[in-house]
Amino acid sequence: QVQLVESGGGLVQPGGSLRLSCAAKGSILVIYDMGWYRQAPGNQRDLVASITIGGKTNYADSVQGRFTISRDNNRKTVYLQMDSLKPEDTAVYYCNARILETNYRSGTYWGQGTQVTVSS
Repeated sequence: QVQLVESGGGLVQPGGSLRLSCAAKGSILVIYDMGWYRQAPGNQRDLVASITIGGKTNYADSVQGRFTISRDNNRKTVYLQMDSLKPEDTAVYYCNARILETNYRSGTYWGQGTQVTVSS
C-alpha cells in the first residue's frame, strides 16, 4: 500500500519561509508527476505547483517567483520551498503523486495535509 507522508508546515510571519516535504512510502515502481495543492477554508483545492518525472515544473500564477518545487527521485520525496510568504498563502497543503506500484497497479495518491499559517 502506498502512502504520502507530509511534514514541514507551521506558523510563520509574513515575508518568512517554510519548506514542505512529502515522502512516498510503500511498494513503488515509478513515481510520475508529483505536486502540491492547497485548500483554504471555504475554498476548493487548487494546484500550487507540479513537477514531472523529468523535472519540468509548473506553478500557479499566485506563487510564481516565490515558491520552488523540487524532487529527489532516490528518496521518493517532493519538496516545496515557500519564500516571501503572504497571509493569503494560509491553507492546508496537500501533496499529490501519480504512482505505479510494483504490482503494476497505478493510481493517484494524496498526503494527509499539513497546515501553513502566515500571520503576524
